[in-house]
Amino acid sequence: MHPTYRPSKISRARKCGFRARSKTPGGRKVLANRRSIGRKRLGAS
Repeated sequence: MHPTYRPSKISRARKCGFRARSKTPGGRKVLANRRSIGRKRLGAS
């Protein structure tokens, strides 16, 4: 068996990155919420 979490910067950015979030209505809501909280990082990239 291999470890369940195998980090890859590319796949992380494509799935959870700022530009990926910006493309969908739900993702834009996520960014808006993170802005309202005052997060330093809005997305994974």
